[in-house]
Amino acid sequence: MTTMTDRARSALRRSQFGFIFQFGQLVPELTCRENLALPLRLTGAARRTANARADEWLDKLGVLDVAGQRPGEISGGQSQRVAVGRALVGAPQLIFADEPTGALDSPHGEQVMNLLVGAVRDAGAALVLVTHEARVAAYSHREILVRDGRTSDVGAAA
Repeated sequence: MTTMTDRARSALRRSQFGFIFQFGQLVPELTCRENLALPLRLTGAARRTANARADEWLDKLGVLDVAGQRPGEISGGQSQRVAVGRALVGAPQLIFADEPTGALDSPHGEQVMNLLVGAVRDAGAALVLVTHEARVAAYSHREILVRDGRTSDVGAAA
């Protein structure tokens, strides 16, 4: 990666990586649909195709009803589910997720984790998950514990 140009690194991030930030980090000026369509549009997808794929993910995540609203007009949980959809819409090979269920109630947290793990499995992708919640960590195949600045390989998750 250190030998890649900035443009090549940006292309790699755009096409192969998905990011789920703890607090969503959606573009506030765009609608929820446009936030999901954005990664696809940046890789050259036609608007109609990108919007259709965005709507598929919004529907899977139970937030299709807010597709035309901006992030500031929806709840934190809805915003987090939109952010998860934005990370998954382009079928990346590596997803980084920082507390992806932190703003969600238990049923929606389970729904998101099942969709996230299923999408990763179906795409043959990898997921790097950061969480403080044992029930979320239980979705992992391998657990690495970070405590007081030290790491330990817990191995296979329970």
